[in-house]
Amino acid sequence: MLNELNDFLSYSLHCANLPDQHQRRADRQFSPFSLTINGHTQVDCEVLGVITFTPVVKRKLQKHIVLSCGVHGNETAPMEICNQMIADIANEHLMVNHPVMFMFGNLPAIAKQTRFIDENLNRLFAAELDGEGDERVRARELMSEMARFFKHADDTDCGSKHHYDLHTAIRASKNEKFAVYPFTHGQAYNKQELQFMSDCGVNTILLSQGPTTTFSYYSSRYHDALSFTVELGKVKRFGENDMKKFEQVSTMLRHLIQDEVLALTPYSECPLQIFKVNQVIKKYQDDFKLHFSDDTANFTDFKKGSVLASETGRQYVAEHEGEAIVFPNADVAIGQRAMLTVIPYEL
Repeated sequence: MLNELNDFLSYSLHCANLPDQHQRRADRQFSPFSLTINGHTQVDCEVLGVITFTPVVKRKLQKHIVLSCGVHGNETAPMEICNQMIADIANEHLMVNHPVMFMFGNLPAIAKQTRFIDENLNRLFAAELDGEGDERVRARELMSEMARFFKHADDTDCGSKHHYDLHTAIRASKNEKFAVYPFTHGQAYNKQELQFMSDCGVNTILLSQGPTTTFSYYSSRYHDALSFTVELGKVKRFGENDMKKFEQVSTMLRHLIQDEVLALTPYSECPLQIFKVNQVIKKYQDDFKLHFSDDTANFTDFKKGSVLASETGRQYVAEHEGEAIVFPNADVAIGQRAMLTVIPYEL
């Protein structure tokens, strides 16, 4: 099985046997496996598209790290980053000193290189999720695997728990790499994590102001993990990504897995731009429309009073001078978030 780790994503897609959206969950070719890499790293794959590496030698203050990608199937750069790290671990080019779980989220959507098949997977991470659609089944599967992994962290009294859900955005951004810090329910923001984000080249942080059903909020709320949704650039197809643009984040993730202690830039020297979410604008009518062009970049700011979107019975305007838009998407399902607006914030 070690050879399959040279391209774990292709192996997972092959086992999934999902050539199109009409082929349902046919993972009958997949069998869970475990192995060791030269006696120093335990490898476990219990669920298709999810693999865990654990150092055989246990240290007292090990981090437990989850790197998820492919929650949206057309966001390819994070998948290529994770796939290469898995291959490098298998070939002993990257040593694992902290338990790390890699998750490739929506395999059918990845196979079709589309955002999702039936439902947006990143709106389904809820503790009590019902329904039997494929994406709902997969959400429960991923949550169960994460719970098992972090339970091991709790049982072994590890140093800390981390989850970075890696994405790329639908449209271009004035701030190319940015991260969403999930709502903390009053807990202090972790400045060391902000230092880590900055050293990854992610210098724009959005502070979420309420609960959501995203994967990073789920891990933060229910597993007390230090979590971020990390946006690394713009959506591109496999083979079209300029991987040089991701060298900084890839290098830091590798340090996170390998180094016993991370050397980070002091917080006072981090060039961070911090915003807080001001409005969560949802779509309630079929005629919902945005009042700016499709090529308007994330973090474009507007004058106070500017109309940002409208639908029957509602009009959405900028409430502050310089209020900026993030994640605008008029094509979401009724009741889902169509846009965030953000304003500058100082910690």
